[in-house]
Order: sequence, then C-alpha cells, then structure tokens
Amino acid sequence: MASSNSYRLSCSIPGHEMDVRGLASAVFPEGAFVSVSRDRTGRVWVPNSSPDKGFTEMHSMSGHSNFVSCVCIIAPSETYPRGLIATGGNDNNICVFTMDQSQPLFTLTGHKNTVCTLSSGKFGTLLSGSWDTTAKVWLNEKCMMTLQGHSAAVWAVVILPEQGLMLSGSADKTIKLWKAGRCEKTFTGHEDCVRGLAVISNIEFFSCSNDTSIRRWLVTGECVQVYYSHTNYIYSLAVFPNSQDFISTGEDRTLRIWRQGECSQTIRLPAQSVWCCCILPNGDIAIGASDGIIRVFTEAEDRIASAEDLQAFEDELAKTTIDPKTGDFGDIKMEDLPGREHLVEPGNRDGQTRLIKDGQKVEAYQWSVSDDRWMKIGDVVGGSNQQTSKNVMYEGKEYDYVFTIDVNEGGPSMKLPYNVSEDPWLTAHNFLQKNDLSPMFLDQVANFIIENTKGHVVGPAQPAGGDPFTGGARYIPGASDDGRGFGADPFTGSGRYIPGSGPNPSAPSGVADPFTGGGAYSSAALRQTATNIYFPKTDGVTFEQANSSQIIAKVKELNGGAPPEHKLSEEILESLQRLLVSVSEPNSSMSPPSIQEINVLWKASHWPEDLVFPILDIMRLAVRHPQVNETLCGEAEGVQLCNHLLSLMRPEGRPANQMLALRTLCNCFSGRHGRALLMAQRETVLSHAADLATICNKNIHVALATLLLNYAGCLHSQPDLEAKAQCLSVASRALETVQDKEAVFRLLVALGTTVASDQTAQDLARSLGVNSQISKYSSVSDPSKVAECCQLVLKELQ
Repeated sequence: MASSNSYRLSCSIPGHEMDVRGLASAVFPEGAFVSVSRDRTGRVWVPNSSPDKGFTEMHSMSGHSNFVSCVCIIAPSETYPRGLIATGGNDNNICVFTMDQSQPLFTLTGHKNTVCTLSSGKFGTLLSGSWDTTAKVWLNEKCMMTLQGHSAAVWAVVILPEQGLMLSGSADKTIKLWKAGRCEKTFTGHEDCVRGLAVISNIEFFSCSNDTSIRRWLVTGECVQVYYSHTNYIYSLAVFPNSQDFISTGEDRTLRIWRQGECSQTIRLPAQSVWCCCILPNGDIAIGASDGIIRVFTEAEDRIASAEDLQAFEDELAKTTIDPKTGDFGDIKMEDLPGREHLVEPGNRDGQTRLIKDGQKVEAYQWSVSDDRWMKIGDVVGGSNQQTSKNVMYEGKEYDYVFTIDVNEGGPSMKLPYNVSEDPWLTAHNFLQKNDLSPMFLDQVANFIIENTKGHVVGPAQPAGGDPFTGGARYIPGASDDGRGFGADPFTGSGRYIPGSGPNPSAPSGVADPFTGGGAYSSAALRQTATNIYFPKTDGVTFEQANSSQIIAKVKELNGGAPPEHKLSEEILESLQRLLVSVSEPNSSMSPPSIQEINVLWKASHWPEDLVFPILDIMRLAVRHPQVNETLCGEAEGVQLCNHLLSLMRPEGRPANQMLALRTLCNCFSGRHGRALLMAQRETVLSHAADLATICNKNIHVALATLLLNYAGCLHSQPDLEAKAQCLSVASRALETVQDKEAVFRLLVALGTTVASDQTAQDLARSLGVNSQISKYSSVSDPSKVAECCQLVLKELQ
C-alpha cells in the first residue's frame, strides 16, 4: 500500500437503485471499475478529471431478466484488447459485454439456478459458481467442463495463477481444489457457508465465511492462520498487491483493513449488508452495500473527500439504527450502561465500539485512531429493556420487526419488515413479489412471520431454524459422481499371468507408424520431411497380440481349480476355443463366430474376478471381429457390456482385469457398433478410466492412454468441445502420474490429435497448463518419438 495512513472516504456514488452486489476493477479505461446490482444493471465508472475526486458513469449495461449477482473482468486479448465484462445473475445466465456496449456480446446458458460468483483466468477462461451446486468452466462461448462435487450452493470461485488450478467455496462449508476438471482436494474447517475466496499467490489463498472467520490456506491443504474480527457473516475479500495485506466486508456493516495479519482499521457503513469490495489500481478501496451506494475510500491526502462530505458521511452514520442482535453488542441492559462521560477515555484499538446511554436512548460509538476520537455510528434499538413498538428502522421507516432471511443455504440475506398491525399473509405476498421468489413459498413465509412474532420480541429470528426455506423448497442435489475413492493394488507378488505383456501392442499399419514398435520406426524419417507423422491419428489403435494356445491353457488350468459351482463344462470350453481360433486366426478354416458362441463368451465373462482374466483376453480379441462387435456392442447389449467392463475397472479391482477391460474397450473401436457405443458412453467410460492413472502399472497406463487416443481420433473432426475438454482433462491428469514412455507417447499423440486444427481446444489446453506439463518430454532421447511428438504438440499450442 502507498502509506501507513488510515483509509478515509474519498467519494460516495449513488449509482444504483438497489443493493450493489459485485465490484471489479477494469483494465480500461485507466482507474475505472464495474458495479452490478439487484436493480438488474451493471455500470462502468470512470474517474473524474475534475477536482471533485469522484467517478462518472460511462454507461449502463442491461441484459439480465433478474437481479445481477456478480461480475468479473476477462483479461484483454487480441480480439478484445480492452478486455470483457462478465456478469452473473438470478436468471441463471452469464452475460458477457465489451467495455463500450450496453447490450451483451453473448450470453452463456447452462446453470440451473442463480449464478452468484465469477472468476477469469488466462486465455479467456471463465469460471462460474451457482446455487445449482456446480461450477462451470467456459471458453469461447462454450461450457468446457462442469465441476460437480459440492452438496450445496457454490458461493465463491477463483482461478489460481498456476494454470489448471481452480477453487470453489460452498454452502456445504467446504472448499474444493480442482485440477483439469477433477477435485484434487477438499478443505474443511469453516463452520458455516464459505462466501468468498481470494488468491494470495500460486500456493496460498484466503477464504471467508458466514462463521465470521477468515482463513489462510496452503493449496496443499493446511490452514495456516485464522483471523477473527467480524461479528457477522463475511461476504467478500480482496488482497492488496503486496500479497499480504487484505480487506473484508460483511453483514456487520463494516469494511475492515488487515495489515500484517491484524485488523488495523474498521470502517462502519450506514448500511446493514456490505456485500462486496475491490481494490483499485491506485490503492483505493471501493465497496458496495445494501443501500445501493458505492463508496470509495483512500489513503491519499489529495483524494480524501471534502470536510463537508466527510461530515455528511459521519452524520449519516450517526443517524442509523442498530439492532444489537445483528451486530456485536449482545443483549443490552440500559441500567448497566455508562453515560457520555465514558467517551472521555480513549479507545485502545481502531474500530473498538462502546455503548453509552443518553437519557432513554442507547448510542453506539466507534474509536477512530486517525481522528483520535469516538465517532457515533448509530442508535441502538431492540435491547431487553426497550419497548417493542416501532423501534426498528428499515429503508427510512419504523417497523416492529425486521427479519433477516437466508434463501438457498445461507443467502442472499433478504430483509422482511413487519408491523404487528399488518396482515402476515399480505406481508408475505409482498415480500415474495419484491424479491422475485416463487409464490409457492407463501404459506411458509406467512407461518414464519406468525411463529416468530409471538411474544413480541424485537429483532431478527434466530439463525438456527428461523429460515422458512428449509423444507422442500431447498434444492437437494443427487449424489455426485466424483466421490469415487482410490483403492490400493491388492496384488504384491509377481509371476502372475499377464496377457499381452510382450512387445508393445501394435496397430495394423505401415512401417512408418510409430505404434508398430521401435524396429519399424526411424526418427531420421521425420527430420527429412515436414510431415507430422504422429497426429492427428484418426484410425483406432488396437491390441492385436495373441497366443491362443496359452490363453486356452490358462482357462483350463483355472477351471480345474475352480469351485464346483463355477466350473465350466467341456462344451463351454470347446465353444470358447473355437471362437478364439476363429477371431485370432483369420486365415483358418474355422467358420465365423456363431451367436451361440458369442453368448457363451458373454456368460463366461461373468466368471469370478479371480478367475476371469483369460476370458477377458478372449473377449479383447473377439470384439475386433465384425460379427462379435455388432452382437456385443449393439444397441441392446452394448450398455450391458460397457457396465460390465467398467465394474471390472474399479480402482480396488484386480490389475489384470483392469488392463484387459481397458484393452477390450480399445479394441471395440475397430467396429462401427463399438465406436458408436463408446462415443455414447464417453463421459462415463473416460471418468472411470481416468481413476486408473493412479495405479502403478505400466500396462494399465498404456491401455488407458490408447483408449484416450482412440477417443481423440473419433472426436478430431467433430465440433464437440465438451468431449474434447474431457479428453484434455483426462490426459492432463494422467500425465501427472504416468511414467512409462510408451504410455506418455500415446498421451502426447492424444493431446495432439485433440488440439490439431481446433483453436478453442488449443486455448483450453493452454489454460489447463498443458504446455508447462509436457515440456519436460521435449528432450527425451529414448525413444526419440516422445520428444519429437512433444515438440509438435508444443508447436500447436504456441
């Protein structure tokens, strides 16, 4: 920060008609910022050149059909050198604007509930969070990924500087770290909704919560510090350029400035909810609040407001009324309070509050270190000795009650004013209409009012159960698919039958194909020609190697020791042998596989898991045959085949079964029925397959990489960006653990095939940090195809 001075008001901007819910510092024009509001607009503010130190509205943006909840700036690009503005709203949409247009450039749709948080990253990546419990990654007007795993509203998201890392904070009290679309870590510690996140560095971040705490975390999972000072929900955070000092705002009507880990200054506002804050390039602080006013605070002497404006701000603050149950005053007993003489004694810290009685009134004062005096911050109402009649102020009027109601897991806080003389049903109706809430809640809200006004207790309902939206109206999502754990390899011995573990499996192709093994490939050929022989690779890579006699011998050996109820009959064994010969020896005199033989194979593939692997090896070879491919992968049976293979691939399963199930899926791509099946089941298949990257088995890794490569080949000529995003995500995650050079090579070819001739896929790969992830392979000397392919991928991503 510029100096050690305290922050003071620079200007007030009455630019919105309702709550200001989001602020973001703009790249252009210099010193400008953007605000969004519940009045359904966004506004761009530019600093005045005149001496009044204020801001002027450059233009207003409209495009949302409901409240606007959040805003962020998308960094400048060649196409948009001034950057873009993204806004999220209660209409479930994200609108993206240029800096000088009032209507959206485009609108992103996909969320199923309010979009309440946005963050932008490199290469135009946008991350959004919603009450629908998901976060979404957007690029070039398309949703690339949906991050699923939270069990309640996602209130905060942020993209970390290290490419590919993203954070989400939720009403389920957790924070999740995402890498390439996968949840890598869950941070627990907050005791209530996580409302805000802010980046400190590549490895650290802040979070704030309804539990009144701010936490500092390492991305490795450790909470290294907890900060306490706020007395109610904390809504927003922003970090100064020194990456140490920060600011926070919340429901306790305050902006707090934190220096060297301590709250060094507390600025109270004449508004209950201080929703948002941002730090401007000159070090000034902008905050938005529930009174619709944006206020800017500064340390710089030449930007401090005039004495008249400072006094007007102080007078406005002094006139506000404070309900002790929403602040830090607790239950007040008038007889115990000191008089005005209590203000002669100086405070011992900035922001310290003190209550005094003045006749029949209770006044609140705050100590200002910079002014060296007590400043009045409002009149306190609702103490235990106060009358219940007409003593809560809301929007300039007195009410018997003003309830604070949280909708959808902790927010946004909505105020429900009520007088005893009013009809609770009419009040409930007006409340729902004003806040664009469904009329289906009418009974709940009316009954809430009736229940919470018994006994005439002034002040808001207690948070523990006062919310009328805790029943069927709350969105309760289904179980997430991302909860699968990672099982350890149960086999520690060697000498097991590992089918196809000889030379690298090959694809039926010419001698220049690098998939046919080292002997058929000369790296000199690449250096002599400008042709990229590696990708895009659109013909499927299959696992062809077979030793029929060895496979059948293993089946018979295992059958001999199998329990009686699992023994295969001689007739079944003969059927399996006939089928194996007919699919693995194309030139044999055997007739094509019959439907009966294929059915026998399908039934035998359900042998116990400790016996089934040679049967799976037969299936791997069989699905290459057109007749078997059509029968097992057709519309009726295909999903059953997929589900059966995926059940054998679960992480705690047997490595031989996992590998052979993967290889069978790879070989399914050799027929059109198999390709259609696997493309239809792509999301589930790749999700399950990706979990096997953590198992230390090079044959599994090669099979996983080949499956991904086959998907990339099928997707190459298709405009399915979400599918390509999953391929990029799985490849990126696999490269973190895969060591085998053949597997790495196939993953590189898969990456190259995915991004070749597709600018959006290239942008997404860059945003995921693929460049830095694979650069280490550009110098691999053995085999040379790894380095050569890597260099070609990097060239695509330049």
